[in-house]
Amino acid sequence: MALATTTRTGREGRRRRRDDTRLALAFILPASIGLAMFYFWPLLRGIYLSFTSWDLLSPVEFIGLDNYREMIADPVFWNAVRVTVLYVIINIGVQTVVALVLAVLMQRLSQSTLLRGLVLTPFLVSNVVAALVFLWILDFQLGIGNQVLEWIGLDRIGFFTTEAWAIPTIALVNVWRHMGYTALLIFAGLQTIPPTMYEAGRIDGASETRMFFGITVPLLRPILGLVLIVSVIGSFQVFDTVAVTTGGGPVDASRVLQVYIYDKAFGQFDFGYASALSVALLVILMVVTFLQYRITRAGQTDLN
Repeated sequence: MALATTTRTGREGRRRRRDDTRLALAFILPASIGLAMFYFWPLLRGIYLSFTSWDLLSPVEFIGLDNYREMIADPVFWNAVRVTVLYVIINIGVQTVVALVLAVLMQRLSQSTLLRGLVLTPFLVSNVVAALVFLWILDFQLGIGNQVLEWIGLDRIGFFTTEAWAIPTIALVNVWRHMGYTALLIFAGLQTIPPTMYEAGRIDGASETRMFFGITVPLLRPILGLVLIVSVIGSFQVFDTVAVTTGGGPVDASRVLQVYIYDKAFGQFDFGYASALSVALLVILMVVTFLQYRITRAGQTDLN
C-alpha cells in the first residue's frame, strides 16, 4: 500500500511539473512571437539588405560587400562615428557621476518616496518634449538661458547653432532627462550593501569619503556595470533629441550615426547602404558591450 501511494504521488508530481511547463510556455509564447516578428526578423532582413542595393522602387539587387567598401571610404560615416563617441563620453560620464551622487544622497539623507518621485520626474517627459523645451530655453535670440547669461555679464552662446556647443548641449539635455532613472537603479543597488559594512568602517575610524571609495563603489560595481552597459547602448542610439534640435548640424557637427542612417534610408532612399550602416552600429555595440562586461566584471559580486 505504501509503495502504491508513493508511486501515485510521484506520478502526480511529474504530471504537475509537465502542466507547469506547458503553462510557462503558454505565457512566454506571445512575447516570443513579438520578439521574433519585431526584432529577430527585422535584424536578419537588415543584415541581408546590407549586401544589396535597394531604393524601394526598383527590385533588390545583390551587390555583395560593395556597401561595406563604400562605408569604409565614407568620411561622413567616420565623422558620424566620432560625433557619436563624443556624445556617449559626455553623456555617460556626466550622467553616471551625477546619478551616483544623487543615489548616495537619497540613501544617506532621505529615503522619502516623494523625493524619489521628484527625482524620476524628468524621465517621464518624452525626449521630443524635453528637446523642444530646451530648444526654447537655450535659443540664441529669445531663450531665457541666454538672457540669464547676459544679466550676469557673459556673452550669448549658440548652444544648438555652433559646432563646439551642439553635441555637449544635446548630451547634457539627455543627462537631465535620464539621471533620475539612473539614480534610482543605483539607489536600488545601494540597498543590497549590508549596513554592517559601514558600521565596521565607522568603528575603524574611516571617513565618509573613505567608506564611499572603499566600500560603496567596490560593492556597487555589478550594478554600475549593468547601468553603464544599458546607458551606453541607449546613448549610441540617440536620435530624437538631435532630430528635433539641430537635425545633425551645424555642418555635421551633431550628425550622429542614427541621424546618418535615417537620412540615408528615408532621405535618400538608399536602404542597402543604410542597412550596412545599421549593421556597423550593431557590431560597435556588441564590441563595446563585451568590453564593458569584461572590464567591469558585471557578472561578479564582492558580497560573499
